[in-house]
Amino acid sequence: MLGNFSYCNPTKLYFGADSLSNLREELPKYGKNVMLVYGGGSIKRNGIYDQVVKLLDEGGKNVFEDPGVMPNPTVEKLYEGCRIARENQVDLILAVGGGSVCDYAKAVSVSAHCEEDPWEKYYLRMEDVDNRIIPVGCVLTMVGTGSEMNGGAVITNHKTKLKIGHVFGENVFPKFSILNPAFTFTLPRYQMIAGFYDIMSHILEQYFSGEDDNTSDYIMEGLLKSLIHSTRIAAEHPTDYEARSNIMWIATWALNTLVAKGKTTDWMVHMIGQSIGAYTDATHGMTLSAVSIAYYRFIMPYGLAKFRRFAVNVWNVNPEGKSDEAVAEEGLARMEKYMRELGLVMDIRELGVREEMLDGIAAGTFAMDGGYRALDHDEIVEILKASMA
Repeated sequence: MLGNFSYCNPTKLYFGADSLSNLREELPKYGKNVMLVYGGGSIKRNGIYDQVVKLLDEGGKNVFEDPGVMPNPTVEKLYEGCRIARENQVDLILAVGGGSVCDYAKAVSVSAHCEEDPWEKYYLRMEDVDNRIIPVGCVLTMVGTGSEMNGGAVITNHKTKLKIGHVFGENVFPKFSILNPAFTFTLPRYQMIAGFYDIMSHILEQYFSGEDDNTSDYIMEGLLKSLIHSTRIAAEHPTDYEARSNIMWIATWALNTLVAKGKTTDWMVHMIGQSIGAYTDATHGMTLSAVSIAYYRFIMPYGLAKFRRFAVNVWNVNPEGKSDEAVAEEGLARMEKYMRELGLVMDIRELGVREEMLDGIAAGTFAMDGGYRALDHDEIVEILKASMA
């Protein structure tokens, strides 16, 4: 492994069918005022809301609700959440939902007491937090983002057509997260499948970088093989607890900073996908799936050895008698077949992208230089066009 690094992840996880009961242990650590953050109301229909509120009442908490967090949280919603948190002197933000809800909660946690415009400070200037941070806890109902155990918070500004993620430090990580796989059972299939690919993309964007003998790569190959196996089961049997529990655990380890250690990483698929999302408000995981194959075919010649390894170690391609290029291409072909089997979006036109948007999407893509090949504007447009084929 190359380079020097430190590793700390302060989030405490409670995992399993009885994990919500651990909220009783966590709540006394915080003040009386709790801001309950959630999305469109599905947690009320499936009963999770009632379970959480009961525990909050038992803990003697004053609950201030902030519902309506959208799949791609907007800057306007962020300002609203900051107002609720300040006016009610919130001591804890409890996010109940998927990655967008967790992202939003963290954004509010650093922004509520910020004396400047948080969009300008954290998302345009990318500055560190130097004000009071409100602690965050998460009750996860959708897997994919890893937001339950990292410092990432993505916010969308529709006026400027920018969707930007700020990865904050460990002081912003959720203090605790509750992971009950059964809470993911009622998720609509489209969202479930999108989450599956978000997990895969997180792993791939860290895997496809570097050529050294890196322990992180071996871990990621194991995570990928488990993910492929379990998602195929869950796609057919969404309430298979074992499959969904494995997927939930993989999602957390895919993006809690562990497998990035010693890696340069390459987040261009996310950068392109987020720019598409800023224009279309499309489901995040589907923006990633729609551009991935075109992107990886574009960079494959520059990281051929790793793509060959990926084909052999993850997709079980037999390399005997084949060129490295042929092996690598067969690996991507098997990946594409798997993605189509799941029902992922493979054409950005299905997400609402039109030809006249391509220049703007490329211009809004934040270039990353950690992988095998840094892209310029025209090359991003080329990949976008290939994603429409």
